[in-house]
Amino acid sequence: MASPFTLKWGIMATGGIAQTFTKDLLTNPASRDVHDVAHKLVAVASSSSKESAKSFLEKVKAPSGVNAYGSYAELVNDPDVEIVYVATPHSHHFQNTMLALEAGKHVLCEKAFTVNAAQAKKLVETARAKNLFLMEAVWTRYFPLSIKIRELVKSGVIGPVYRVIADNSFGNDGPNGTLTFPDENRMVNPDLAGGALLDLGIYSLTWLFQIMYHLQPEGEKEAPRTIAAINKYTTGADEMTNIILQFPKHKSMGIAMTTLRIATNTDGQNSGGPAIKIQGPLGEIQVMGPAFSPKQYKIVKKDGGGKVEVVDCPIPKDPERDWGHGMFWEADECARCLRDGKKESATLPLSESIVIMEVMEEALKQGDVKYPELITTDVYDPKSPLNTGGR
Repeated sequence: MASPFTLKWGIMATGGIAQTFTKDLLTNPASRDVHDVAHKLVAVASSSSKESAKSFLEKVKAPSGVNAYGSYAELVNDPDVEIVYVATPHSHHFQNTMLALEAGKHVLCEKAFTVNAAQAKKLVETARAKNLFLMEAVWTRYFPLSIKIRELVKSGVIGPVYRVIADNSFGNDGPNGTLTFPDENRMVNPDLAGGALLDLGIYSLTWLFQIMYHLQPEGEKEAPRTIAAINKYTTGADEMTNIILQFPKHKSMGIAMTTLRIATNTDGQNSGGPAIKIQGPLGEIQVMGPAFSPKQYKIVKKDGGGKVEVVDCPIPKDPERDWGHGMFWEADECARCLRDGKKESATLPLSESIVIMEVMEEALKQGDVKYPELITTDVYDPKSPLNTGGR
């Protein structure tokens, strides 16, 4: 048996999502029945200090020999790093991804890809000009559950999909109209492109897009018309956003919902029902939440006589590390694409990331949500405080 293709990773940022992703990278691929690709953690960088990067390596139980850097510039210039995982706040994605691309590195950039469509287009342009791989890290798309549901829809089991309803919301309602996040928290801070839509609502949109847009035949791709309503929080960020996507040629609509005041999963047991409903004339597919990490779906058929097919899709754990979160599948995709000489993923093409960004930008515009120039500019600046940590 041929030895697996091994991809060498550099991790940009040391926060919670970077830790989760890196712990997934360090699991044994065989524990998820993957034998063709593998991952090697080569370096990690904090924008504030080398100590922070070293502490990160301890937290994730990294093997010895991983480089720890106190700046992003050092990370992207490490010759051993092949691909950079950008795990900074959305506000930083454009500048940080450009930094990596300009240094000749492939990039997996966390969602939301950027703050606006102009930035997304510039990233795609740059990656293509430099012949580099680039992908938005919408991990949910790579779940075996998501792949199976897309196959079911394509097979016509519920007929043509006319409507998708998706919700991804957190219950952070506080006293006297507040939320339980402090104003400087990335969830509500406009300086960090905070708000419900870019952080949570993108997962609601992911379900609308991967079913209603992604599965449209290439020659008939129809970008949706966007109608949005937004309630703003005292910080100026969106606290509740609802978006209707209309695909007139396909006679279909999607409703994407998100809020920071009420949880999709009211009691933590999914007693309130599915987070996502995919509806056709012959039945519907219900996906139990959370929208970002679903582990069960149900098929309800019009002629099913009340019988509901329930399918569980647990996330595999590496018993040796006692860990498995589900972010390893998107890493495996990056490795396979690079092994096969592909510069983007067919499961989330860069053109689709741009359309999703256009929808979110339009929704925020309709809701009069504005972000500062520092984080919305599409002019790359290697010395931007977003790249240097303000130093």
